[in-house]
Amino acid sequence: MRVLSGEKIWPPPIWMMRQAGRYLPEYREVRKNASNFLDFCYSPDLATEVTLQPIRRYGFDASILFSDIFVVPDAIGYPVRFEEGRGPVLEPLSSDLLDRLEQDRAEDHLKPVMETVSRLRGELPDETTLLGFCGAPWTVACYSVAGHTTQDQVAARVGAYRDPDLMQRFVDQLVTASIRYLIRQLDAGADAVQIFDTWAGVLDDAGFRRWSIEPTKKIVDGVRAIRPDAKIIGFPKASSARIKTFIEGTGVDAVGFDWTAPDHLALDIQKKVPIQGNLDPMRLVAGGKALEDGVAHILETFDKGPLIFNLGHGVTPDADPDNVKRMVEQVRRG
Repeated sequence: MRVLSGEKIWPPPIWMMRQAGRYLPEYREVRKNASNFLDFCYSPDLATEVTLQPIRRYGFDASILFSDIFVVPDAIGYPVRFEEGRGPVLEPLSSDLLDRLEQDRAEDHLKPVMETVSRLRGELPDETTLLGFCGAPWTVACYSVAGHTTQDQVAARVGAYRDPDLMQRFVDQLVTASIRYLIRQLDAGADAVQIFDTWAGVLDDAGFRRWSIEPTKKIVDGVRAIRPDAKIIGFPKASSARIKTFIEGTGVDAVGFDWTAPDHLALDIQKKVPIQGNLDPMRLVAGGKALEDGVAHILETFDKGPLIFNLGHGVTPDADPDNVKRMVEQVRRG
């Protein structure tokens, strides 16, 4: 939280995106107790347990709520399901479907998630930051046009070009629901929140302004209208060339970089806001010298300003838990 306020702390605090996940054997054991992934996310007992697992194992400085970006559309009545080996599957976007969405439905639907947040704040060490999150509207909406993800989100991009009004209606619904969702997480005990825009990088300049910056700004402004002191991290993946525009356009407190971001650009941004990232997750798979060199490079390059050490995206299921331990130890040594 001190880094998010602009302070340089050394060694830098560390957490990992998707740190509660399939790379951990204890996670896989707990996962067997839920019939499907959404039920898993909506079980306070299970979600609390897997959120705490990486804290117990590695002592990360932040714990991020175990949930999923698709609980937001699910909460307002957009049909969502998860298929093994395929991931999230949404009902294809249509005007009739949008007419049936209900914002007021979300509060009751998301009560189990808020119970998880509250439990976590009570069980986490006082010095461990609790992060909440949501998916950025564009990233969530990407899965709705074809009903599932497509290469470079071609279906969503074509759909947004052909019927921008339909896409705008859905994005607006997601903005409203996301504002309420993040405020409730903060009220339940989250210290800060992150907005994940995983697919921001597939957009052209005009699309990036309309579908990534503008909705994110509305969410940031909406949250701060109720919680003026809220700390919000933005993560527009694969958008390093537009990061400055993103920061200026959204008002986020800090920004996450993926592993493709040029050092000189990240260093320039670090003079303006705290940065987060940006180890290639594949280095946790490779281990050895590749991991050591990657961690050392980040520590040596970004040691002059506020840094939260993280990956450039989520840890993958094939990452070696022992490599994660080595990474944490190396960061802690500074």
